[in-house]
Amino acid sequence: MMLTEKFEQLRALFQEMEQALIAYSGGVDSTLVAKIAYDVLGDRALAVTAVSPSLLPEELEDAKIQAATIGIPHQIVQTHEMENPNYTSNPVNRCYFCKSELHDTLKPLALQLGYPYVVDGVNADDLHDYRPGIQAAKERGARSPLAEVGVTKVEVRQLSQQLGLPWWDKPAQPCLSSRFPYGEEITVAKLQRVGRAEIFLRKLGWQNLRVRSQGDTARIELPPEQIKEFVLKTDLQILVDAFQDFGFIYVTLDLEGYRSGKLNQVLNPEVVGVKL
Repeated sequence: MMLTEKFEQLRALFQEMEQALIAYSGGVDSTLVAKIAYDVLGDRALAVTAVSPSLLPEELEDAKIQAATIGIPHQIVQTHEMENPNYTSNPVNRCYFCKSELHDTLKPLALQLGYPYVVDGVNADDLHDYRPGIQAAKERGARSPLAEVGVTKVEVRQLSQQLGLPWWDKPAQPCLSSRFPYGEEITVAKLQRVGRAEIFLRKLGWQNLRVRSQGDTARIELPPEQIKEFVLKTDLQILVDAFQDFGFIYVTLDLEGYRSGKLNQVLNPEVVGVKL
């Protein structure tokens, strides 16, 4: 199916909904959903961003700016997944408990405000990775327009660019809890440590990256083609000193490079894949 056809299907989907609340993270996927929803529904579309310690403050500010640029009404809510030991113990289905908390917050809000639908930014490619959060959203009646129409991540960026969204090439930024190997307890202090480390690297000019936290070790992941440049251009002693100030003891560079969902490689392939 051509991208123009998928775009028209997305518009038709929102026309049928008449009103929708968008679970809005500020990422490229949910920004595209918010843009199309607002273009079709106007003020009958509402973007809602959930705030918790796993969200970088910079990401919240980006979400505010992007929503204002689109024009869509925007609200902020607090979620409390860090109070749930099923989440903080960091099991392989951690995201299930996060999205359960999110949609258990958004669904009552939507009903209270008169929005019959809660929609998210899940795209067609997400269905082929291990995403237990998708099941939690589905159980609570949330809709995923991009996945329903078959829009892939590449197409999300293409369509976002065509619609003039300045953030069409924004790197993916999943929650900070995704930086920890399954089974390692997640705490607010650990999340803050990782967040400070990633912000430090971004201020040096490196944007598409992850700082994985394993015990007291920080493992920096960059695209493979940037690793050599990173080593040559970065004052490594200043970097190590900064990371140790953040609370890490050891600082390493992953020579394999960055790959989305890398920590999922320890999972049995049979658990990957979701049907809508």
